[in-house]
Amino acid sequence: MEWPVAVLAVWSVTSALSLCSPNYYVLDDGAGLGRVFDGVGGLSGGGATSRLLVNYEEPYRGQILDYLFKPNFGASLHILKVEIGGDAQTTDGTEPSHMHYENDENYFRGYEWWLMKEAKKRNPNITLIGLPWAFPGWVGHGKNWPYDFPDITAAYVVNWILGAKQYHDLDIQYVGIWNERNYDSKYIKMLRYTLDKNDLEGVRIIASDNLWEPIALSLLLDPELSTAVDVIGAHYPGTTTVPDALKTQKALWSSEDYSTFNDEVGGGCWARILNQNYINGLMTATISWNLVASYYDKLPFGRDGLMTAEEPWSGNYVVESPIWITAHTTQFTQPGWTYLQTVGHLAQGGSYVSLTDGKGNLTVVIETMTHNHSVCVRPPLPKFNVTSQNATFQLKGSFVSIKELHVWRSQFNFKTKKPVFFEKQTPLTVMNGSFTLNLAEDEVYTLTTITTGQKGSYPDPPPSACFPKVYKDDFNVRNPPFSEAPDFADQTGVFEYYNNLTDPGPHTFTLRQVLTERPITWATDADQTISVIGDYEWENLTVTCDVFMESVRTGGVFIAARVDKGGQSIRSTNGIFFWVFADGTYKVTNDLAGQAVLAEGQSGTRAYGWHTLSLTVTGPLASGMLNGYPLWKNAVVLNPKNGWAAIGTHSFELAQFDNFAIVAQ
Repeated sequence: MEWPVAVLAVWSVTSALSLCSPNYYVLDDGAGLGRVFDGVGGLSGGGATSRLLVNYEEPYRGQILDYLFKPNFGASLHILKVEIGGDAQTTDGTEPSHMHYENDENYFRGYEWWLMKEAKKRNPNITLIGLPWAFPGWVGHGKNWPYDFPDITAAYVVNWILGAKQYHDLDIQYVGIWNERNYDSKYIKMLRYTLDKNDLEGVRIIASDNLWEPIALSLLLDPELSTAVDVIGAHYPGTTTVPDALKTQKALWSSEDYSTFNDEVGGGCWARILNQNYINGLMTATISWNLVASYYDKLPFGRDGLMTAEEPWSGNYVVESPIWITAHTTQFTQPGWTYLQTVGHLAQGGSYVSLTDGKGNLTVVIETMTHNHSVCVRPPLPKFNVTSQNATFQLKGSFVSIKELHVWRSQFNFKTKKPVFFEKQTPLTVMNGSFTLNLAEDEVYTLTTITTGQKGSYPDPPPSACFPKVYKDDFNVRNPPFSEAPDFADQTGVFEYYNNLTDPGPHTFTLRQVLTERPITWATDADQTISVIGDYEWENLTVTCDVFMESVRTGGVFIAARVDKGGQSIRSTNGIFFWVFADGTYKVTNDLAGQAVLAEGQSGTRAYGWHTLSLTVTGPLASGMLNGYPLWKNAVVLNPKNGWAAIGTHSFELAQFDNFAIVAQ
């Protein structure tokens, strides 16, 4: 088996150092350089992970964006990867497609366009990536698989890239190809062809944006496929790659990683993989899922972002440790810098990487994260030991003349529980090309010739607060800035502002569920559509909403309370669901699937007429009103004890909602 020169160089340098001294490390560009650094990034989507961010008021929304994207301030991200919305549940919610239907195009739905523009405002050089996790149903022509018609799917994705430029002046540099089952080589080739045909030769393809294999072997065996693919992307690679991926000589990325609760252990996970993804796997970019935890906390993978912004109603947000761990790398490097071949593991545990811009600048990032303080959510982490140590570094090659290095340090201090992150230290004097560090456990150091680093800050945001107990929305917005209503989190289906100017009256502006066919997704969508809102801890409350069914005889809508699940678990959601149907009946169920019936009967409801539903839950009893009159009462509900409020439809069908209100106790 032949290993690439870079891997052999890392091995030989590490071996040579061990012969000299276990704590002596050379930083040298004299024998050549390693791979080109492509950056550190965050991922918005996969799915709906930035949903609540857009609802923050200024100045707090702008402050959050600064911590993420502003150079030399916070995370200073090099890369923003976003979901190409596919109308489907893709982890924590749905994101709307630019093409709900084959003859439909709208490049203003959702919030990813806005987010990319805000990132670009702060960092004009940021790399933008799009990846579809799901697709509208029409793409599959009746199948839950998007690649049987590769020309249709390729055109759909390329339209999104063209729309980004035409309507938002955004240049998408990379597009990913991902699915849970496998990649599709015919589709990859068709995507490359379609990009080139539309003068998008500069847009590069990441494949399979999931696993190293079988794509790596296929690239070695299929020259045409190899020509189409620029980057092999892996999700949660555990800092390692595979021989076939190395043999391709393609850029290797951890194109989705982290996915870990953003406490200090999460910060430790991030510190370890940012270094070791390159040391162990020669991955030149690492992208965090997710960018910012801006979705309801009780949805799957709560607080798995670089920072937390899940309370737009209060303005509260939290700058978590991963922001400052990111800064150790991003503020002192740029895409286009190059790793030295002299990178590796420290003798007593931990690791170091070194990068240069080729113009005399040097940045070294060191981490000494212990096993239990750097566990990521996946994959399992093998045991290893880290102990305090002295480490001596010798500068050689073009770095021999460096006399001083600027130092930034983070100390997790797990014993005292008083961490200190990204603190500037006294510059370090380099004597005879050498310096020694006393490294404790669970620390991160950056040593650099770059002088522009800064720990940005703003005054503390408002304190955390619960979702308002009294809430209402009449959706009366003529020109909404976003297609979604504030605080609603679509879990199946897409609920958009709707402007019915052809029928002026009290319901001219409404919220409308717009999907009429099941989308293509790897996740477990429900058969019903549902959007949740509010405080998961709510027990006793009244939910009121005007509803309008648009499917004669087969239509059905609901309002709900105590909804206990969302995200990938939405299909098995329980709660109290008050349904009315266009055939003149009603039903009360204990589940979204509509199987656990608590009450049912005649309602007189029909399609194309407005009806007002009201659901009151107090302790174990629930009651419902229709158009101001009691319809059913005292249904016994033992579980769940608490949960969100919600609205939704019986199937993928058109329906409207207006004058939504909650009063919680």
